[in-house]
Amino acid sequence: MTILERRDANAIAHLRMNAPERLNALSDEMLAALQEQIDALQGDSSIKAVVLSGAGKAFCAGHDIRQMTAGREAADGGKSYFQDLFARCTSVMLGLQRLPQPVIAQVHGIATAAGCQLVASCDLAVAADDTRFGVNGVNIGLFCSTPMVALSRNIPRKHAFELLTTGEFMTATRAAELGLINRAVPGSDLEGETLKLAETIAGKLVSAVKIGKEAYYRQLEMPLEEAYAYTSDVIVENLMHRDTIEGLNAFIEKRPPNWDTD
Repeated sequence: MTILERRDANAIAHLRMNAPERLNALSDEMLAALQEQIDALQGDSSIKAVVLSGAGKAFCAGHDIRQMTAGREAADGGKSYFQDLFARCTSVMLGLQRLPQPVIAQVHGIATAAGCQLVASCDLAVAADDTRFGVNGVNIGLFCSTPMVALSRNIPRKHAFELLTTGEFMTATRAAELGLINRAVPGSDLEGETLKLAETIAGKLVSAVKIGKEAYYRQLEMPLEEAYAYTSDVIVENLMHRDTIEGLNAFIEKRPPNWDTD
């Protein structure tokens, strides 16, 4: 069985975590498979959008607790293993945002702890309306410190802190209200609505989306004046692209653009 399945169709890469018996936990094997696909997608110009989903009854339940517990058998009580584990997990989360293609999480069932972090690390997310989200580590004495990084950059700080300190679940409707996901839809519509979003993005000029995604995340970390200076340079670069010139001319001439390259 392949722990992470990939299917490409119409310039969209569909990645499906396939460990349903473990609720698609981010085991060592799952993290390695995700990293492998992130590395492959980085240079794949044929792919314009990525959809990440989970097999079985859940999107992702976070780290593999049994595997983490087994790591404690080392002489140092697992400290080196844990340090390496979270470094690898961080690489995956950052890798999703550094891909040139927008990544859409297609979420159902539950997305908890590092699974919630995974949703927050994707560029966009669509969830079934009965999905539950949580950073529940505090319930077993482990504060979700690394999931907190992505979560607190998606939703307002007081709401993030409440979730982190209470260990309570959040509904998909509430997740949409706070901005963790883009929308909550009936479960029967989840795949179709996610695909519709992916197809819309895949229909745009690849070079413009690539430039824009990189700039989006970089400017978020800048002071306001610096962000305007940086994005001014970015938009000038974008305007010099020959396909952008064609897009502007097509708009003026009221015709579809004839983009030669992506």
